[in-house]
This record gives sequence, structure tokens and C-alpha cells, in this order.
Amino acid sequence: MRGSKPVKVMYIVAAAKTARGFLLPHLKHLVREGEFEAVVVCSPGPELESFAGCAGIRVVAVPIQREIAPLKDLVSLLQLWRVIRRERPALVNAGTPKGGLLGMLAAWAARTPVHVYTVMGLRFETISGLRRWLLVQCEKLTCQCAHRVICVSESVRRKAVEEGIVEPEKTRVLGCGSSNGVRAERFEASVQNLARAAQIRQELRVPEGRPVVGFVGRLTRDKGIAELVRAYQMLRRERPDLKLLLVGDFEDGDPVDPDTRRTIVEDPGIVKTGFVNDAAPYYHVMTVLAFPSYREGFPNVPLEAAAAGVPVVAARATGTVDAVVDSLTGLLVPVGNAEALAEGIRRLLEDRALAARLAEVARERAVRDFQPERIWEALYEEYARLLNERAAMKEELTTRKRHGQAPAQSTQRRKGVAKRLVDVTAAAAGLLILAPLIAAVAAAVRAAMGSPVLHRQKRTGLGEREFELLKFRTMIEQHGPDARLLPDEARLTRLGRFLRRWSLDELPQLWNVLRGEMSLVGPRPLPPKYLPRYTAFQRRRHEVKPGITGWAQVNGRNALTWQEKFELDVWYVDHQSFWLDLKILWMTVWQVLRGRGISQPGHATMPEFRGTKGLPAD
Repeated sequence: MRGSKPVKVMYIVAAAKTARGFLLPHLKHLVREGEFEAVVVCSPGPELESFAGCAGIRVVAVPIQREIAPLKDLVSLLQLWRVIRRERPALVNAGTPKGGLLGMLAAWAARTPVHVYTVMGLRFETISGLRRWLLVQCEKLTCQCAHRVICVSESVRRKAVEEGIVEPEKTRVLGCGSSNGVRAERFEASVQNLARAAQIRQELRVPEGRPVVGFVGRLTRDKGIAELVRAYQMLRRERPDLKLLLVGDFEDGDPVDPDTRRTIVEDPGIVKTGFVNDAAPYYHVMTVLAFPSYREGFPNVPLEAAAAGVPVVAARATGTVDAVVDSLTGLLVPVGNAEALAEGIRRLLEDRALAARLAEVARERAVRDFQPERIWEALYEEYARLLNERAAMKEELTTRKRHGQAPAQSTQRRKGVAKRLVDVTAAAAGLLILAPLIAAVAAAVRAAMGSPVLHRQKRTGLGEREFELLKFRTMIEQHGPDARLLPDEARLTRLGRFLRRWSLDELPQLWNVLRGEMSLVGPRPLPPKYLPRYTAFQRRRHEVKPGITGWAQVNGRNALTWQEKFELDVWYVDHQSFWLDLKILWMTVWQVLRGRGISQPGHATMPEFRGTKGLPAD
């Protein structure tokens, strides 16, 4: 790739501050030799002025909300798509959760040759409930749209894989990690930094020799500020001369609790500087750096402290464990534990030999492993590899089309992303629009049959993986004289027949679709006990996600024989497309209105599949 025409790359992030802090140094290096030209797309902000006059780098402002805002996000997505279509980059690299999601979707829709998603952290780690689930699904969709997922640390990569967000083979960690490396000499004990540190001590009224516990970063809940303040208060009882220096400011997003904020403002031993343009000299005011963050991507602050020769106590969180090696370059304590944090700080304040040893090893590691050029060169090589692979794939696709062969894997992958996007959008809209109907059905089931309202069944899905399918109950638990359950047709209630007649019992499966276990269209999922009874041909039905409706359902439903159903399922696997799915959805509406094929004579639904090889039923 060297010596060729400059390759246009586009970077998309949500915040202008992120663009300036993480992208500017790297982009200057990338375009310096004339091999790349870069376009930065992010929200407008004063930080973008730092890009002015940078040859080979242009900035396009597109408002991108950091928090969830569906209507504004849709507008941002459309604007990003237009920018990408106009600029026609060879590669799009998107980072931050919202910038990554919208950037990867826009790059996919605009058919950009290469999509790279940079995972700078996993926000869902410190969130619970529905919002956590939604963030996880967004991360999965973002990774599905990407050709490569670059994780800024090994622990982030490992966590993303464990959560099922991305396949391991799609991920990369550049060098030893870090988003941009750290220029160690900028933070060292230079004459300039030491002079400025002495001036800062005078301004903050912190006498020389007085112990100072420092923190650098945003003052938010996820940064562990509440635990840091409590740890400081514990230590202050033992050492009244102790100072807490907070280099940063409060933020409205993820705010600290009111009591912690009040303590920071009112306690005379706590000094808050607000935002500073250059934190380097502030490290030389500190005796110990405390970094109790709950989650990180790869934090630069511990590396900056290491370069300045300041010992570090940090929480054992994702990302931080890559920046601090416990008992070698710093001390790690449990996340969210103020007592353990106070003990770690106490050790370094009292054992100065230990503090000096940790700081020395940490500085050597920062200089050796995290110089920015190592990260930049590794990213350049990854770009070159991806672009060359894409060129080879394009040539292969052209050859396949010329010879009338099946489309390449990338084309099939694009179809899969489109199908998932339609599933998520339609299922979410369906749950919102049908919420009153779903609530009414749930109330009717509860009144007629009692609890539970939902019937949960183990079913087999994509790749023969088991999942729990949801349906409204249509039968009662009724046993015969021998204590065995009565046949299905005897237990099916009048309300249950009505729900099945209009397929209302299937509505909860929209949640299965949102979870990614099912699709709107696909072969109906069947019990795991059927797996040993399938032929090799019949097992192919598990090559796609199961669906709420499918080709077999609109061509006879339960009135078909098992063999006919399986043949139709496999036919769908071989012929699936966006237009076929639309056709099946339309035919499903007509099939429901007609009310045909709900069951076979003598059965409530379908008789049990006993296999085609004479296998007995379980």
C-alpha cells in the first residue's frame, strides 16, 4: 500500500473531545507520509478548532447524542449515511458506543469496503435491567456490522467475547493495548513540570512535603468518586494533614450522589481543580494516584502517573487490569470497596520503598510498551491487511459472478445484518404498539387459568443451540386418575383455542426476537429432544434462526406432515431473502385471518415427531 494513491479513511465518534484527545495525534502520524487522507466526523464543539490547519485531515460536524434518543439518533444516522456516500472512504473506523453503532450502521448501509469498530469500553458493565440488555444488543449489532473489532485492551476483548457480543476471530488488540499510547517524556519530572507543580502547590495552598492523594478524570459515579471520598475521609482521621486533589470536574451524565458532591465542595481538605488543559504537572503534586474506576477501556491516567513516577492504587476493573499489574507496577483493590482502597493508599503512604519500587517498574513499562508509535504502526498494519483482504474478496466476488457461482461470504453476511436490523426494529415497534393488546391477553390468561401467564419451553435454535421460547398459556394443568397429564386436546381451554386461532399466544416471542434467539421469519423452533431423530437433511433447518412464522407456516401450517414441513424449512434455508421474508409476513396475515392449518385432526397442534428412522418417542 505504501507509495500508492492516498487512501481515504473516516473516523466517527460521538464527542468532539474524544476526537481531539484520542484521534488527533494518531491522525497526524497517519497522514504525515501522504499515504492516507482522513475525515473526522463527530458532534460540533470548540475542541474541533485543534484540527484547523492539519494537512490531510478534514472535519465534518454531525450531532450525535451520547445518550439514547431514538428520533435524534435516526436523524444522525441519515446524516452519517449521506456524509459517507459523499466522501466515499475506503475504510470507516467508528468508536464510542453511540458513535460506533451509528457509524457502523451507516457504513454498512453505504456499502463502505471496510468497517472497523474500536471498542473503547463497555458501558453496560455498570448498568442493570432493561437498559443493560439494550446496550448489549446495540453492541452486538455494532460488532455484526464491523469487519474488524479492535479492542483497546485484552480484558475488554475477553469480556466482549464472554458476553457473546463478538466472535473471537473478529477481534484484535493492538500491541499491549491502549487507545493511543502515552508520550512518557511529556509527564516526566522535567524542569518545566516541576516548576509548574511548585506553582500549583502555591495556588492550591498545598505546602511542600504534605501528603496528597490525587485523581485525574471525570468526577462521575462510574469513576468510583464516592469510594475515593470515603477512603480519604478514613485516612484523614489518621493523617489530618492529608489532601485529596481532584483534577477534573463534575458531569451531568452519570453524576455522583448528592452527599459525595457536597463533601467535595465543602471539605477544606479536598481540592477540585475543574477541567485543565494539561494534567502533566499536576501528577508531580501527588504522593499517590488513586484510580477507583468501576470500568474502563484502557485508562491512560495510570500510565501517565507511571511516566511521572507516581505510585498507583487502582480498582481491579476491566481495562484497568491491563494498565496496572498488581504488586508489580501498582496495587489493585476490589471494585467499589472504599476500605480496601484506603488500605492500599495507606500502604503506599507509609512504605515509601514499596511506593518507589512500584513507580520505577511502572515507568519502565510505560516507556517500553506504550509509546504511541507502537499503537499507530500496529493500526497502520491492520488497515493495510484489511484493505488488501477486501481487495482480494472483491476480486473473488467478481470472478464468482462471472462464472455464475454463489455469492461470497461477505454478501451472505450483509444479508444477515439486514435481517437482524429488520428483526430488531420490527420487534421493538411491535412490542410498543401491541403493548395494550399484550397486557389484555395476559390479564385474560391470568383470570381464566391463573399463574403463570407465560408458558416457557426449551427449543432448539440457530446452530442447534437451546433457548427458552415464550408463549401465552393456552392449556391448564389437568391430570387423569393415573396422575398423568391429560392429552393436549383435553387441557386446551376455550380461551386457549381463541388465542391459537388468532395466533395471539405467539406475541411474547417478539421478546425472543429482540433477544436475538429468533427471527420474525424462519423455521419454527422445535424441542431439543427431536435432535437425535433428524436426518442430515432435516438438521439443515438449524442453519438459520428459527422464526415466529415461516415458509411452512404459510403453506399449510400444522396440517402438513412432518416430512413436508422439513422440506419447506430447508427450501427456505436455501432461498432466504429480504423479499421472501416480506412475502411470508404478508402471507402470514392472510393465513391467520383464514384460520386454517391450526391443528391436525385429533390433535391440539401437531403430533409428536418420532423420526424417520423408526426411533421411539421419549
